Amino acid sequence: MSDAGNNNAWRDLRVRLISAVVLVAVAGTAIGVGGLLYQILILGVMAGMAAEAATLLGVSVKSWRGIVYVLWALGAGLAAATGRWDAFPVFCITSLVFGAPLCAIMCVIVLSGTALQWLRLGGLMPVLFVVCVVVASDSCAYLTGRLVGGPKLAPSISPGKTRSGAVGGLVGAVLVGCLIALVSGQGGITTAAVWAALLGVAAQSGDLAESAMKRALGVKDSGTLLPGHGGLLDRFDGLVAAAPLAAVASLCVEVGVPFWQAGLHAIFAALAGKLPG
Repeated sequence: MSDAGNNNAWRDLRVRLISAVVLVAVAGTAIGVGGLLYQILILGVMAGMAAEAATLLGVSVKSWRGIVYVLWALGAGLAAATGRWDAFPVFCITSLVFGAPLCAIMCVIVLSGTALQWLRLGGLMPVLFVVCVVVASDSCAYLTGRLVGGPKLAPSISPGKTRSGAVGGLVGAVLVGCLIALVSGQGGITTAAVWAALLGVAAQSGDLAESAMKRALGVKDSGTLLPGHGGLLDRFDGLVAAAPLAAVASLCVEVGVPFWQAGLHAIFAALAGKLPG
């Protein structure tokens, strides 16, 4: 790579990091405070992602269809915020009225938004675990890919992603997951490593899925809200895939026990409890 190319690459990284610092400050405050502030953050992100999705698929957010689509996401978020956890399937299924592509994205938005609100019921640490693991996966994958390079991970989907980056991302996710489990004082470091790896895989899969969608639509970014990152769908593509997985894991442990302590025994016990008879 030429000197100009290197300068552009590191300039892009600088903008990306500054934007990330601002994002972390805002999101970190809301996550730490919890309550109404956290719910407002989740609702705002859900509405923003819905607006981006509508725009990507040719629906103006100023049209009645675009407005209803955004309100649909807000309605699902408000249902979760008020404890109507059984409402999310209704919002997912009925969003078919917008057509299959918009329905698919709405399902992702609703599931992830509901999951993040559900996880916060268990306190700060479950949400912090998921967010930090996803951020570590994304950041370590980016840095490793830039520094090491090597064979492409999925050149037909996202030419910039490398196999070394994917490995670096998973290593970063596991290390940060173990650190969060250790700092929390709640134990379960071994299972935390496993769940961190699974969440890392989910996050990278979400990233690739969003890249595939953008490539099919012929766009570079889902939006321009976040300098260096694109739009909300670009920034949270990993989180929307990882959060529902963590929420499902939380159903396998007792109240007050962090989801990352869910081992095979807890998972099988939870499944057995749902079987008829």
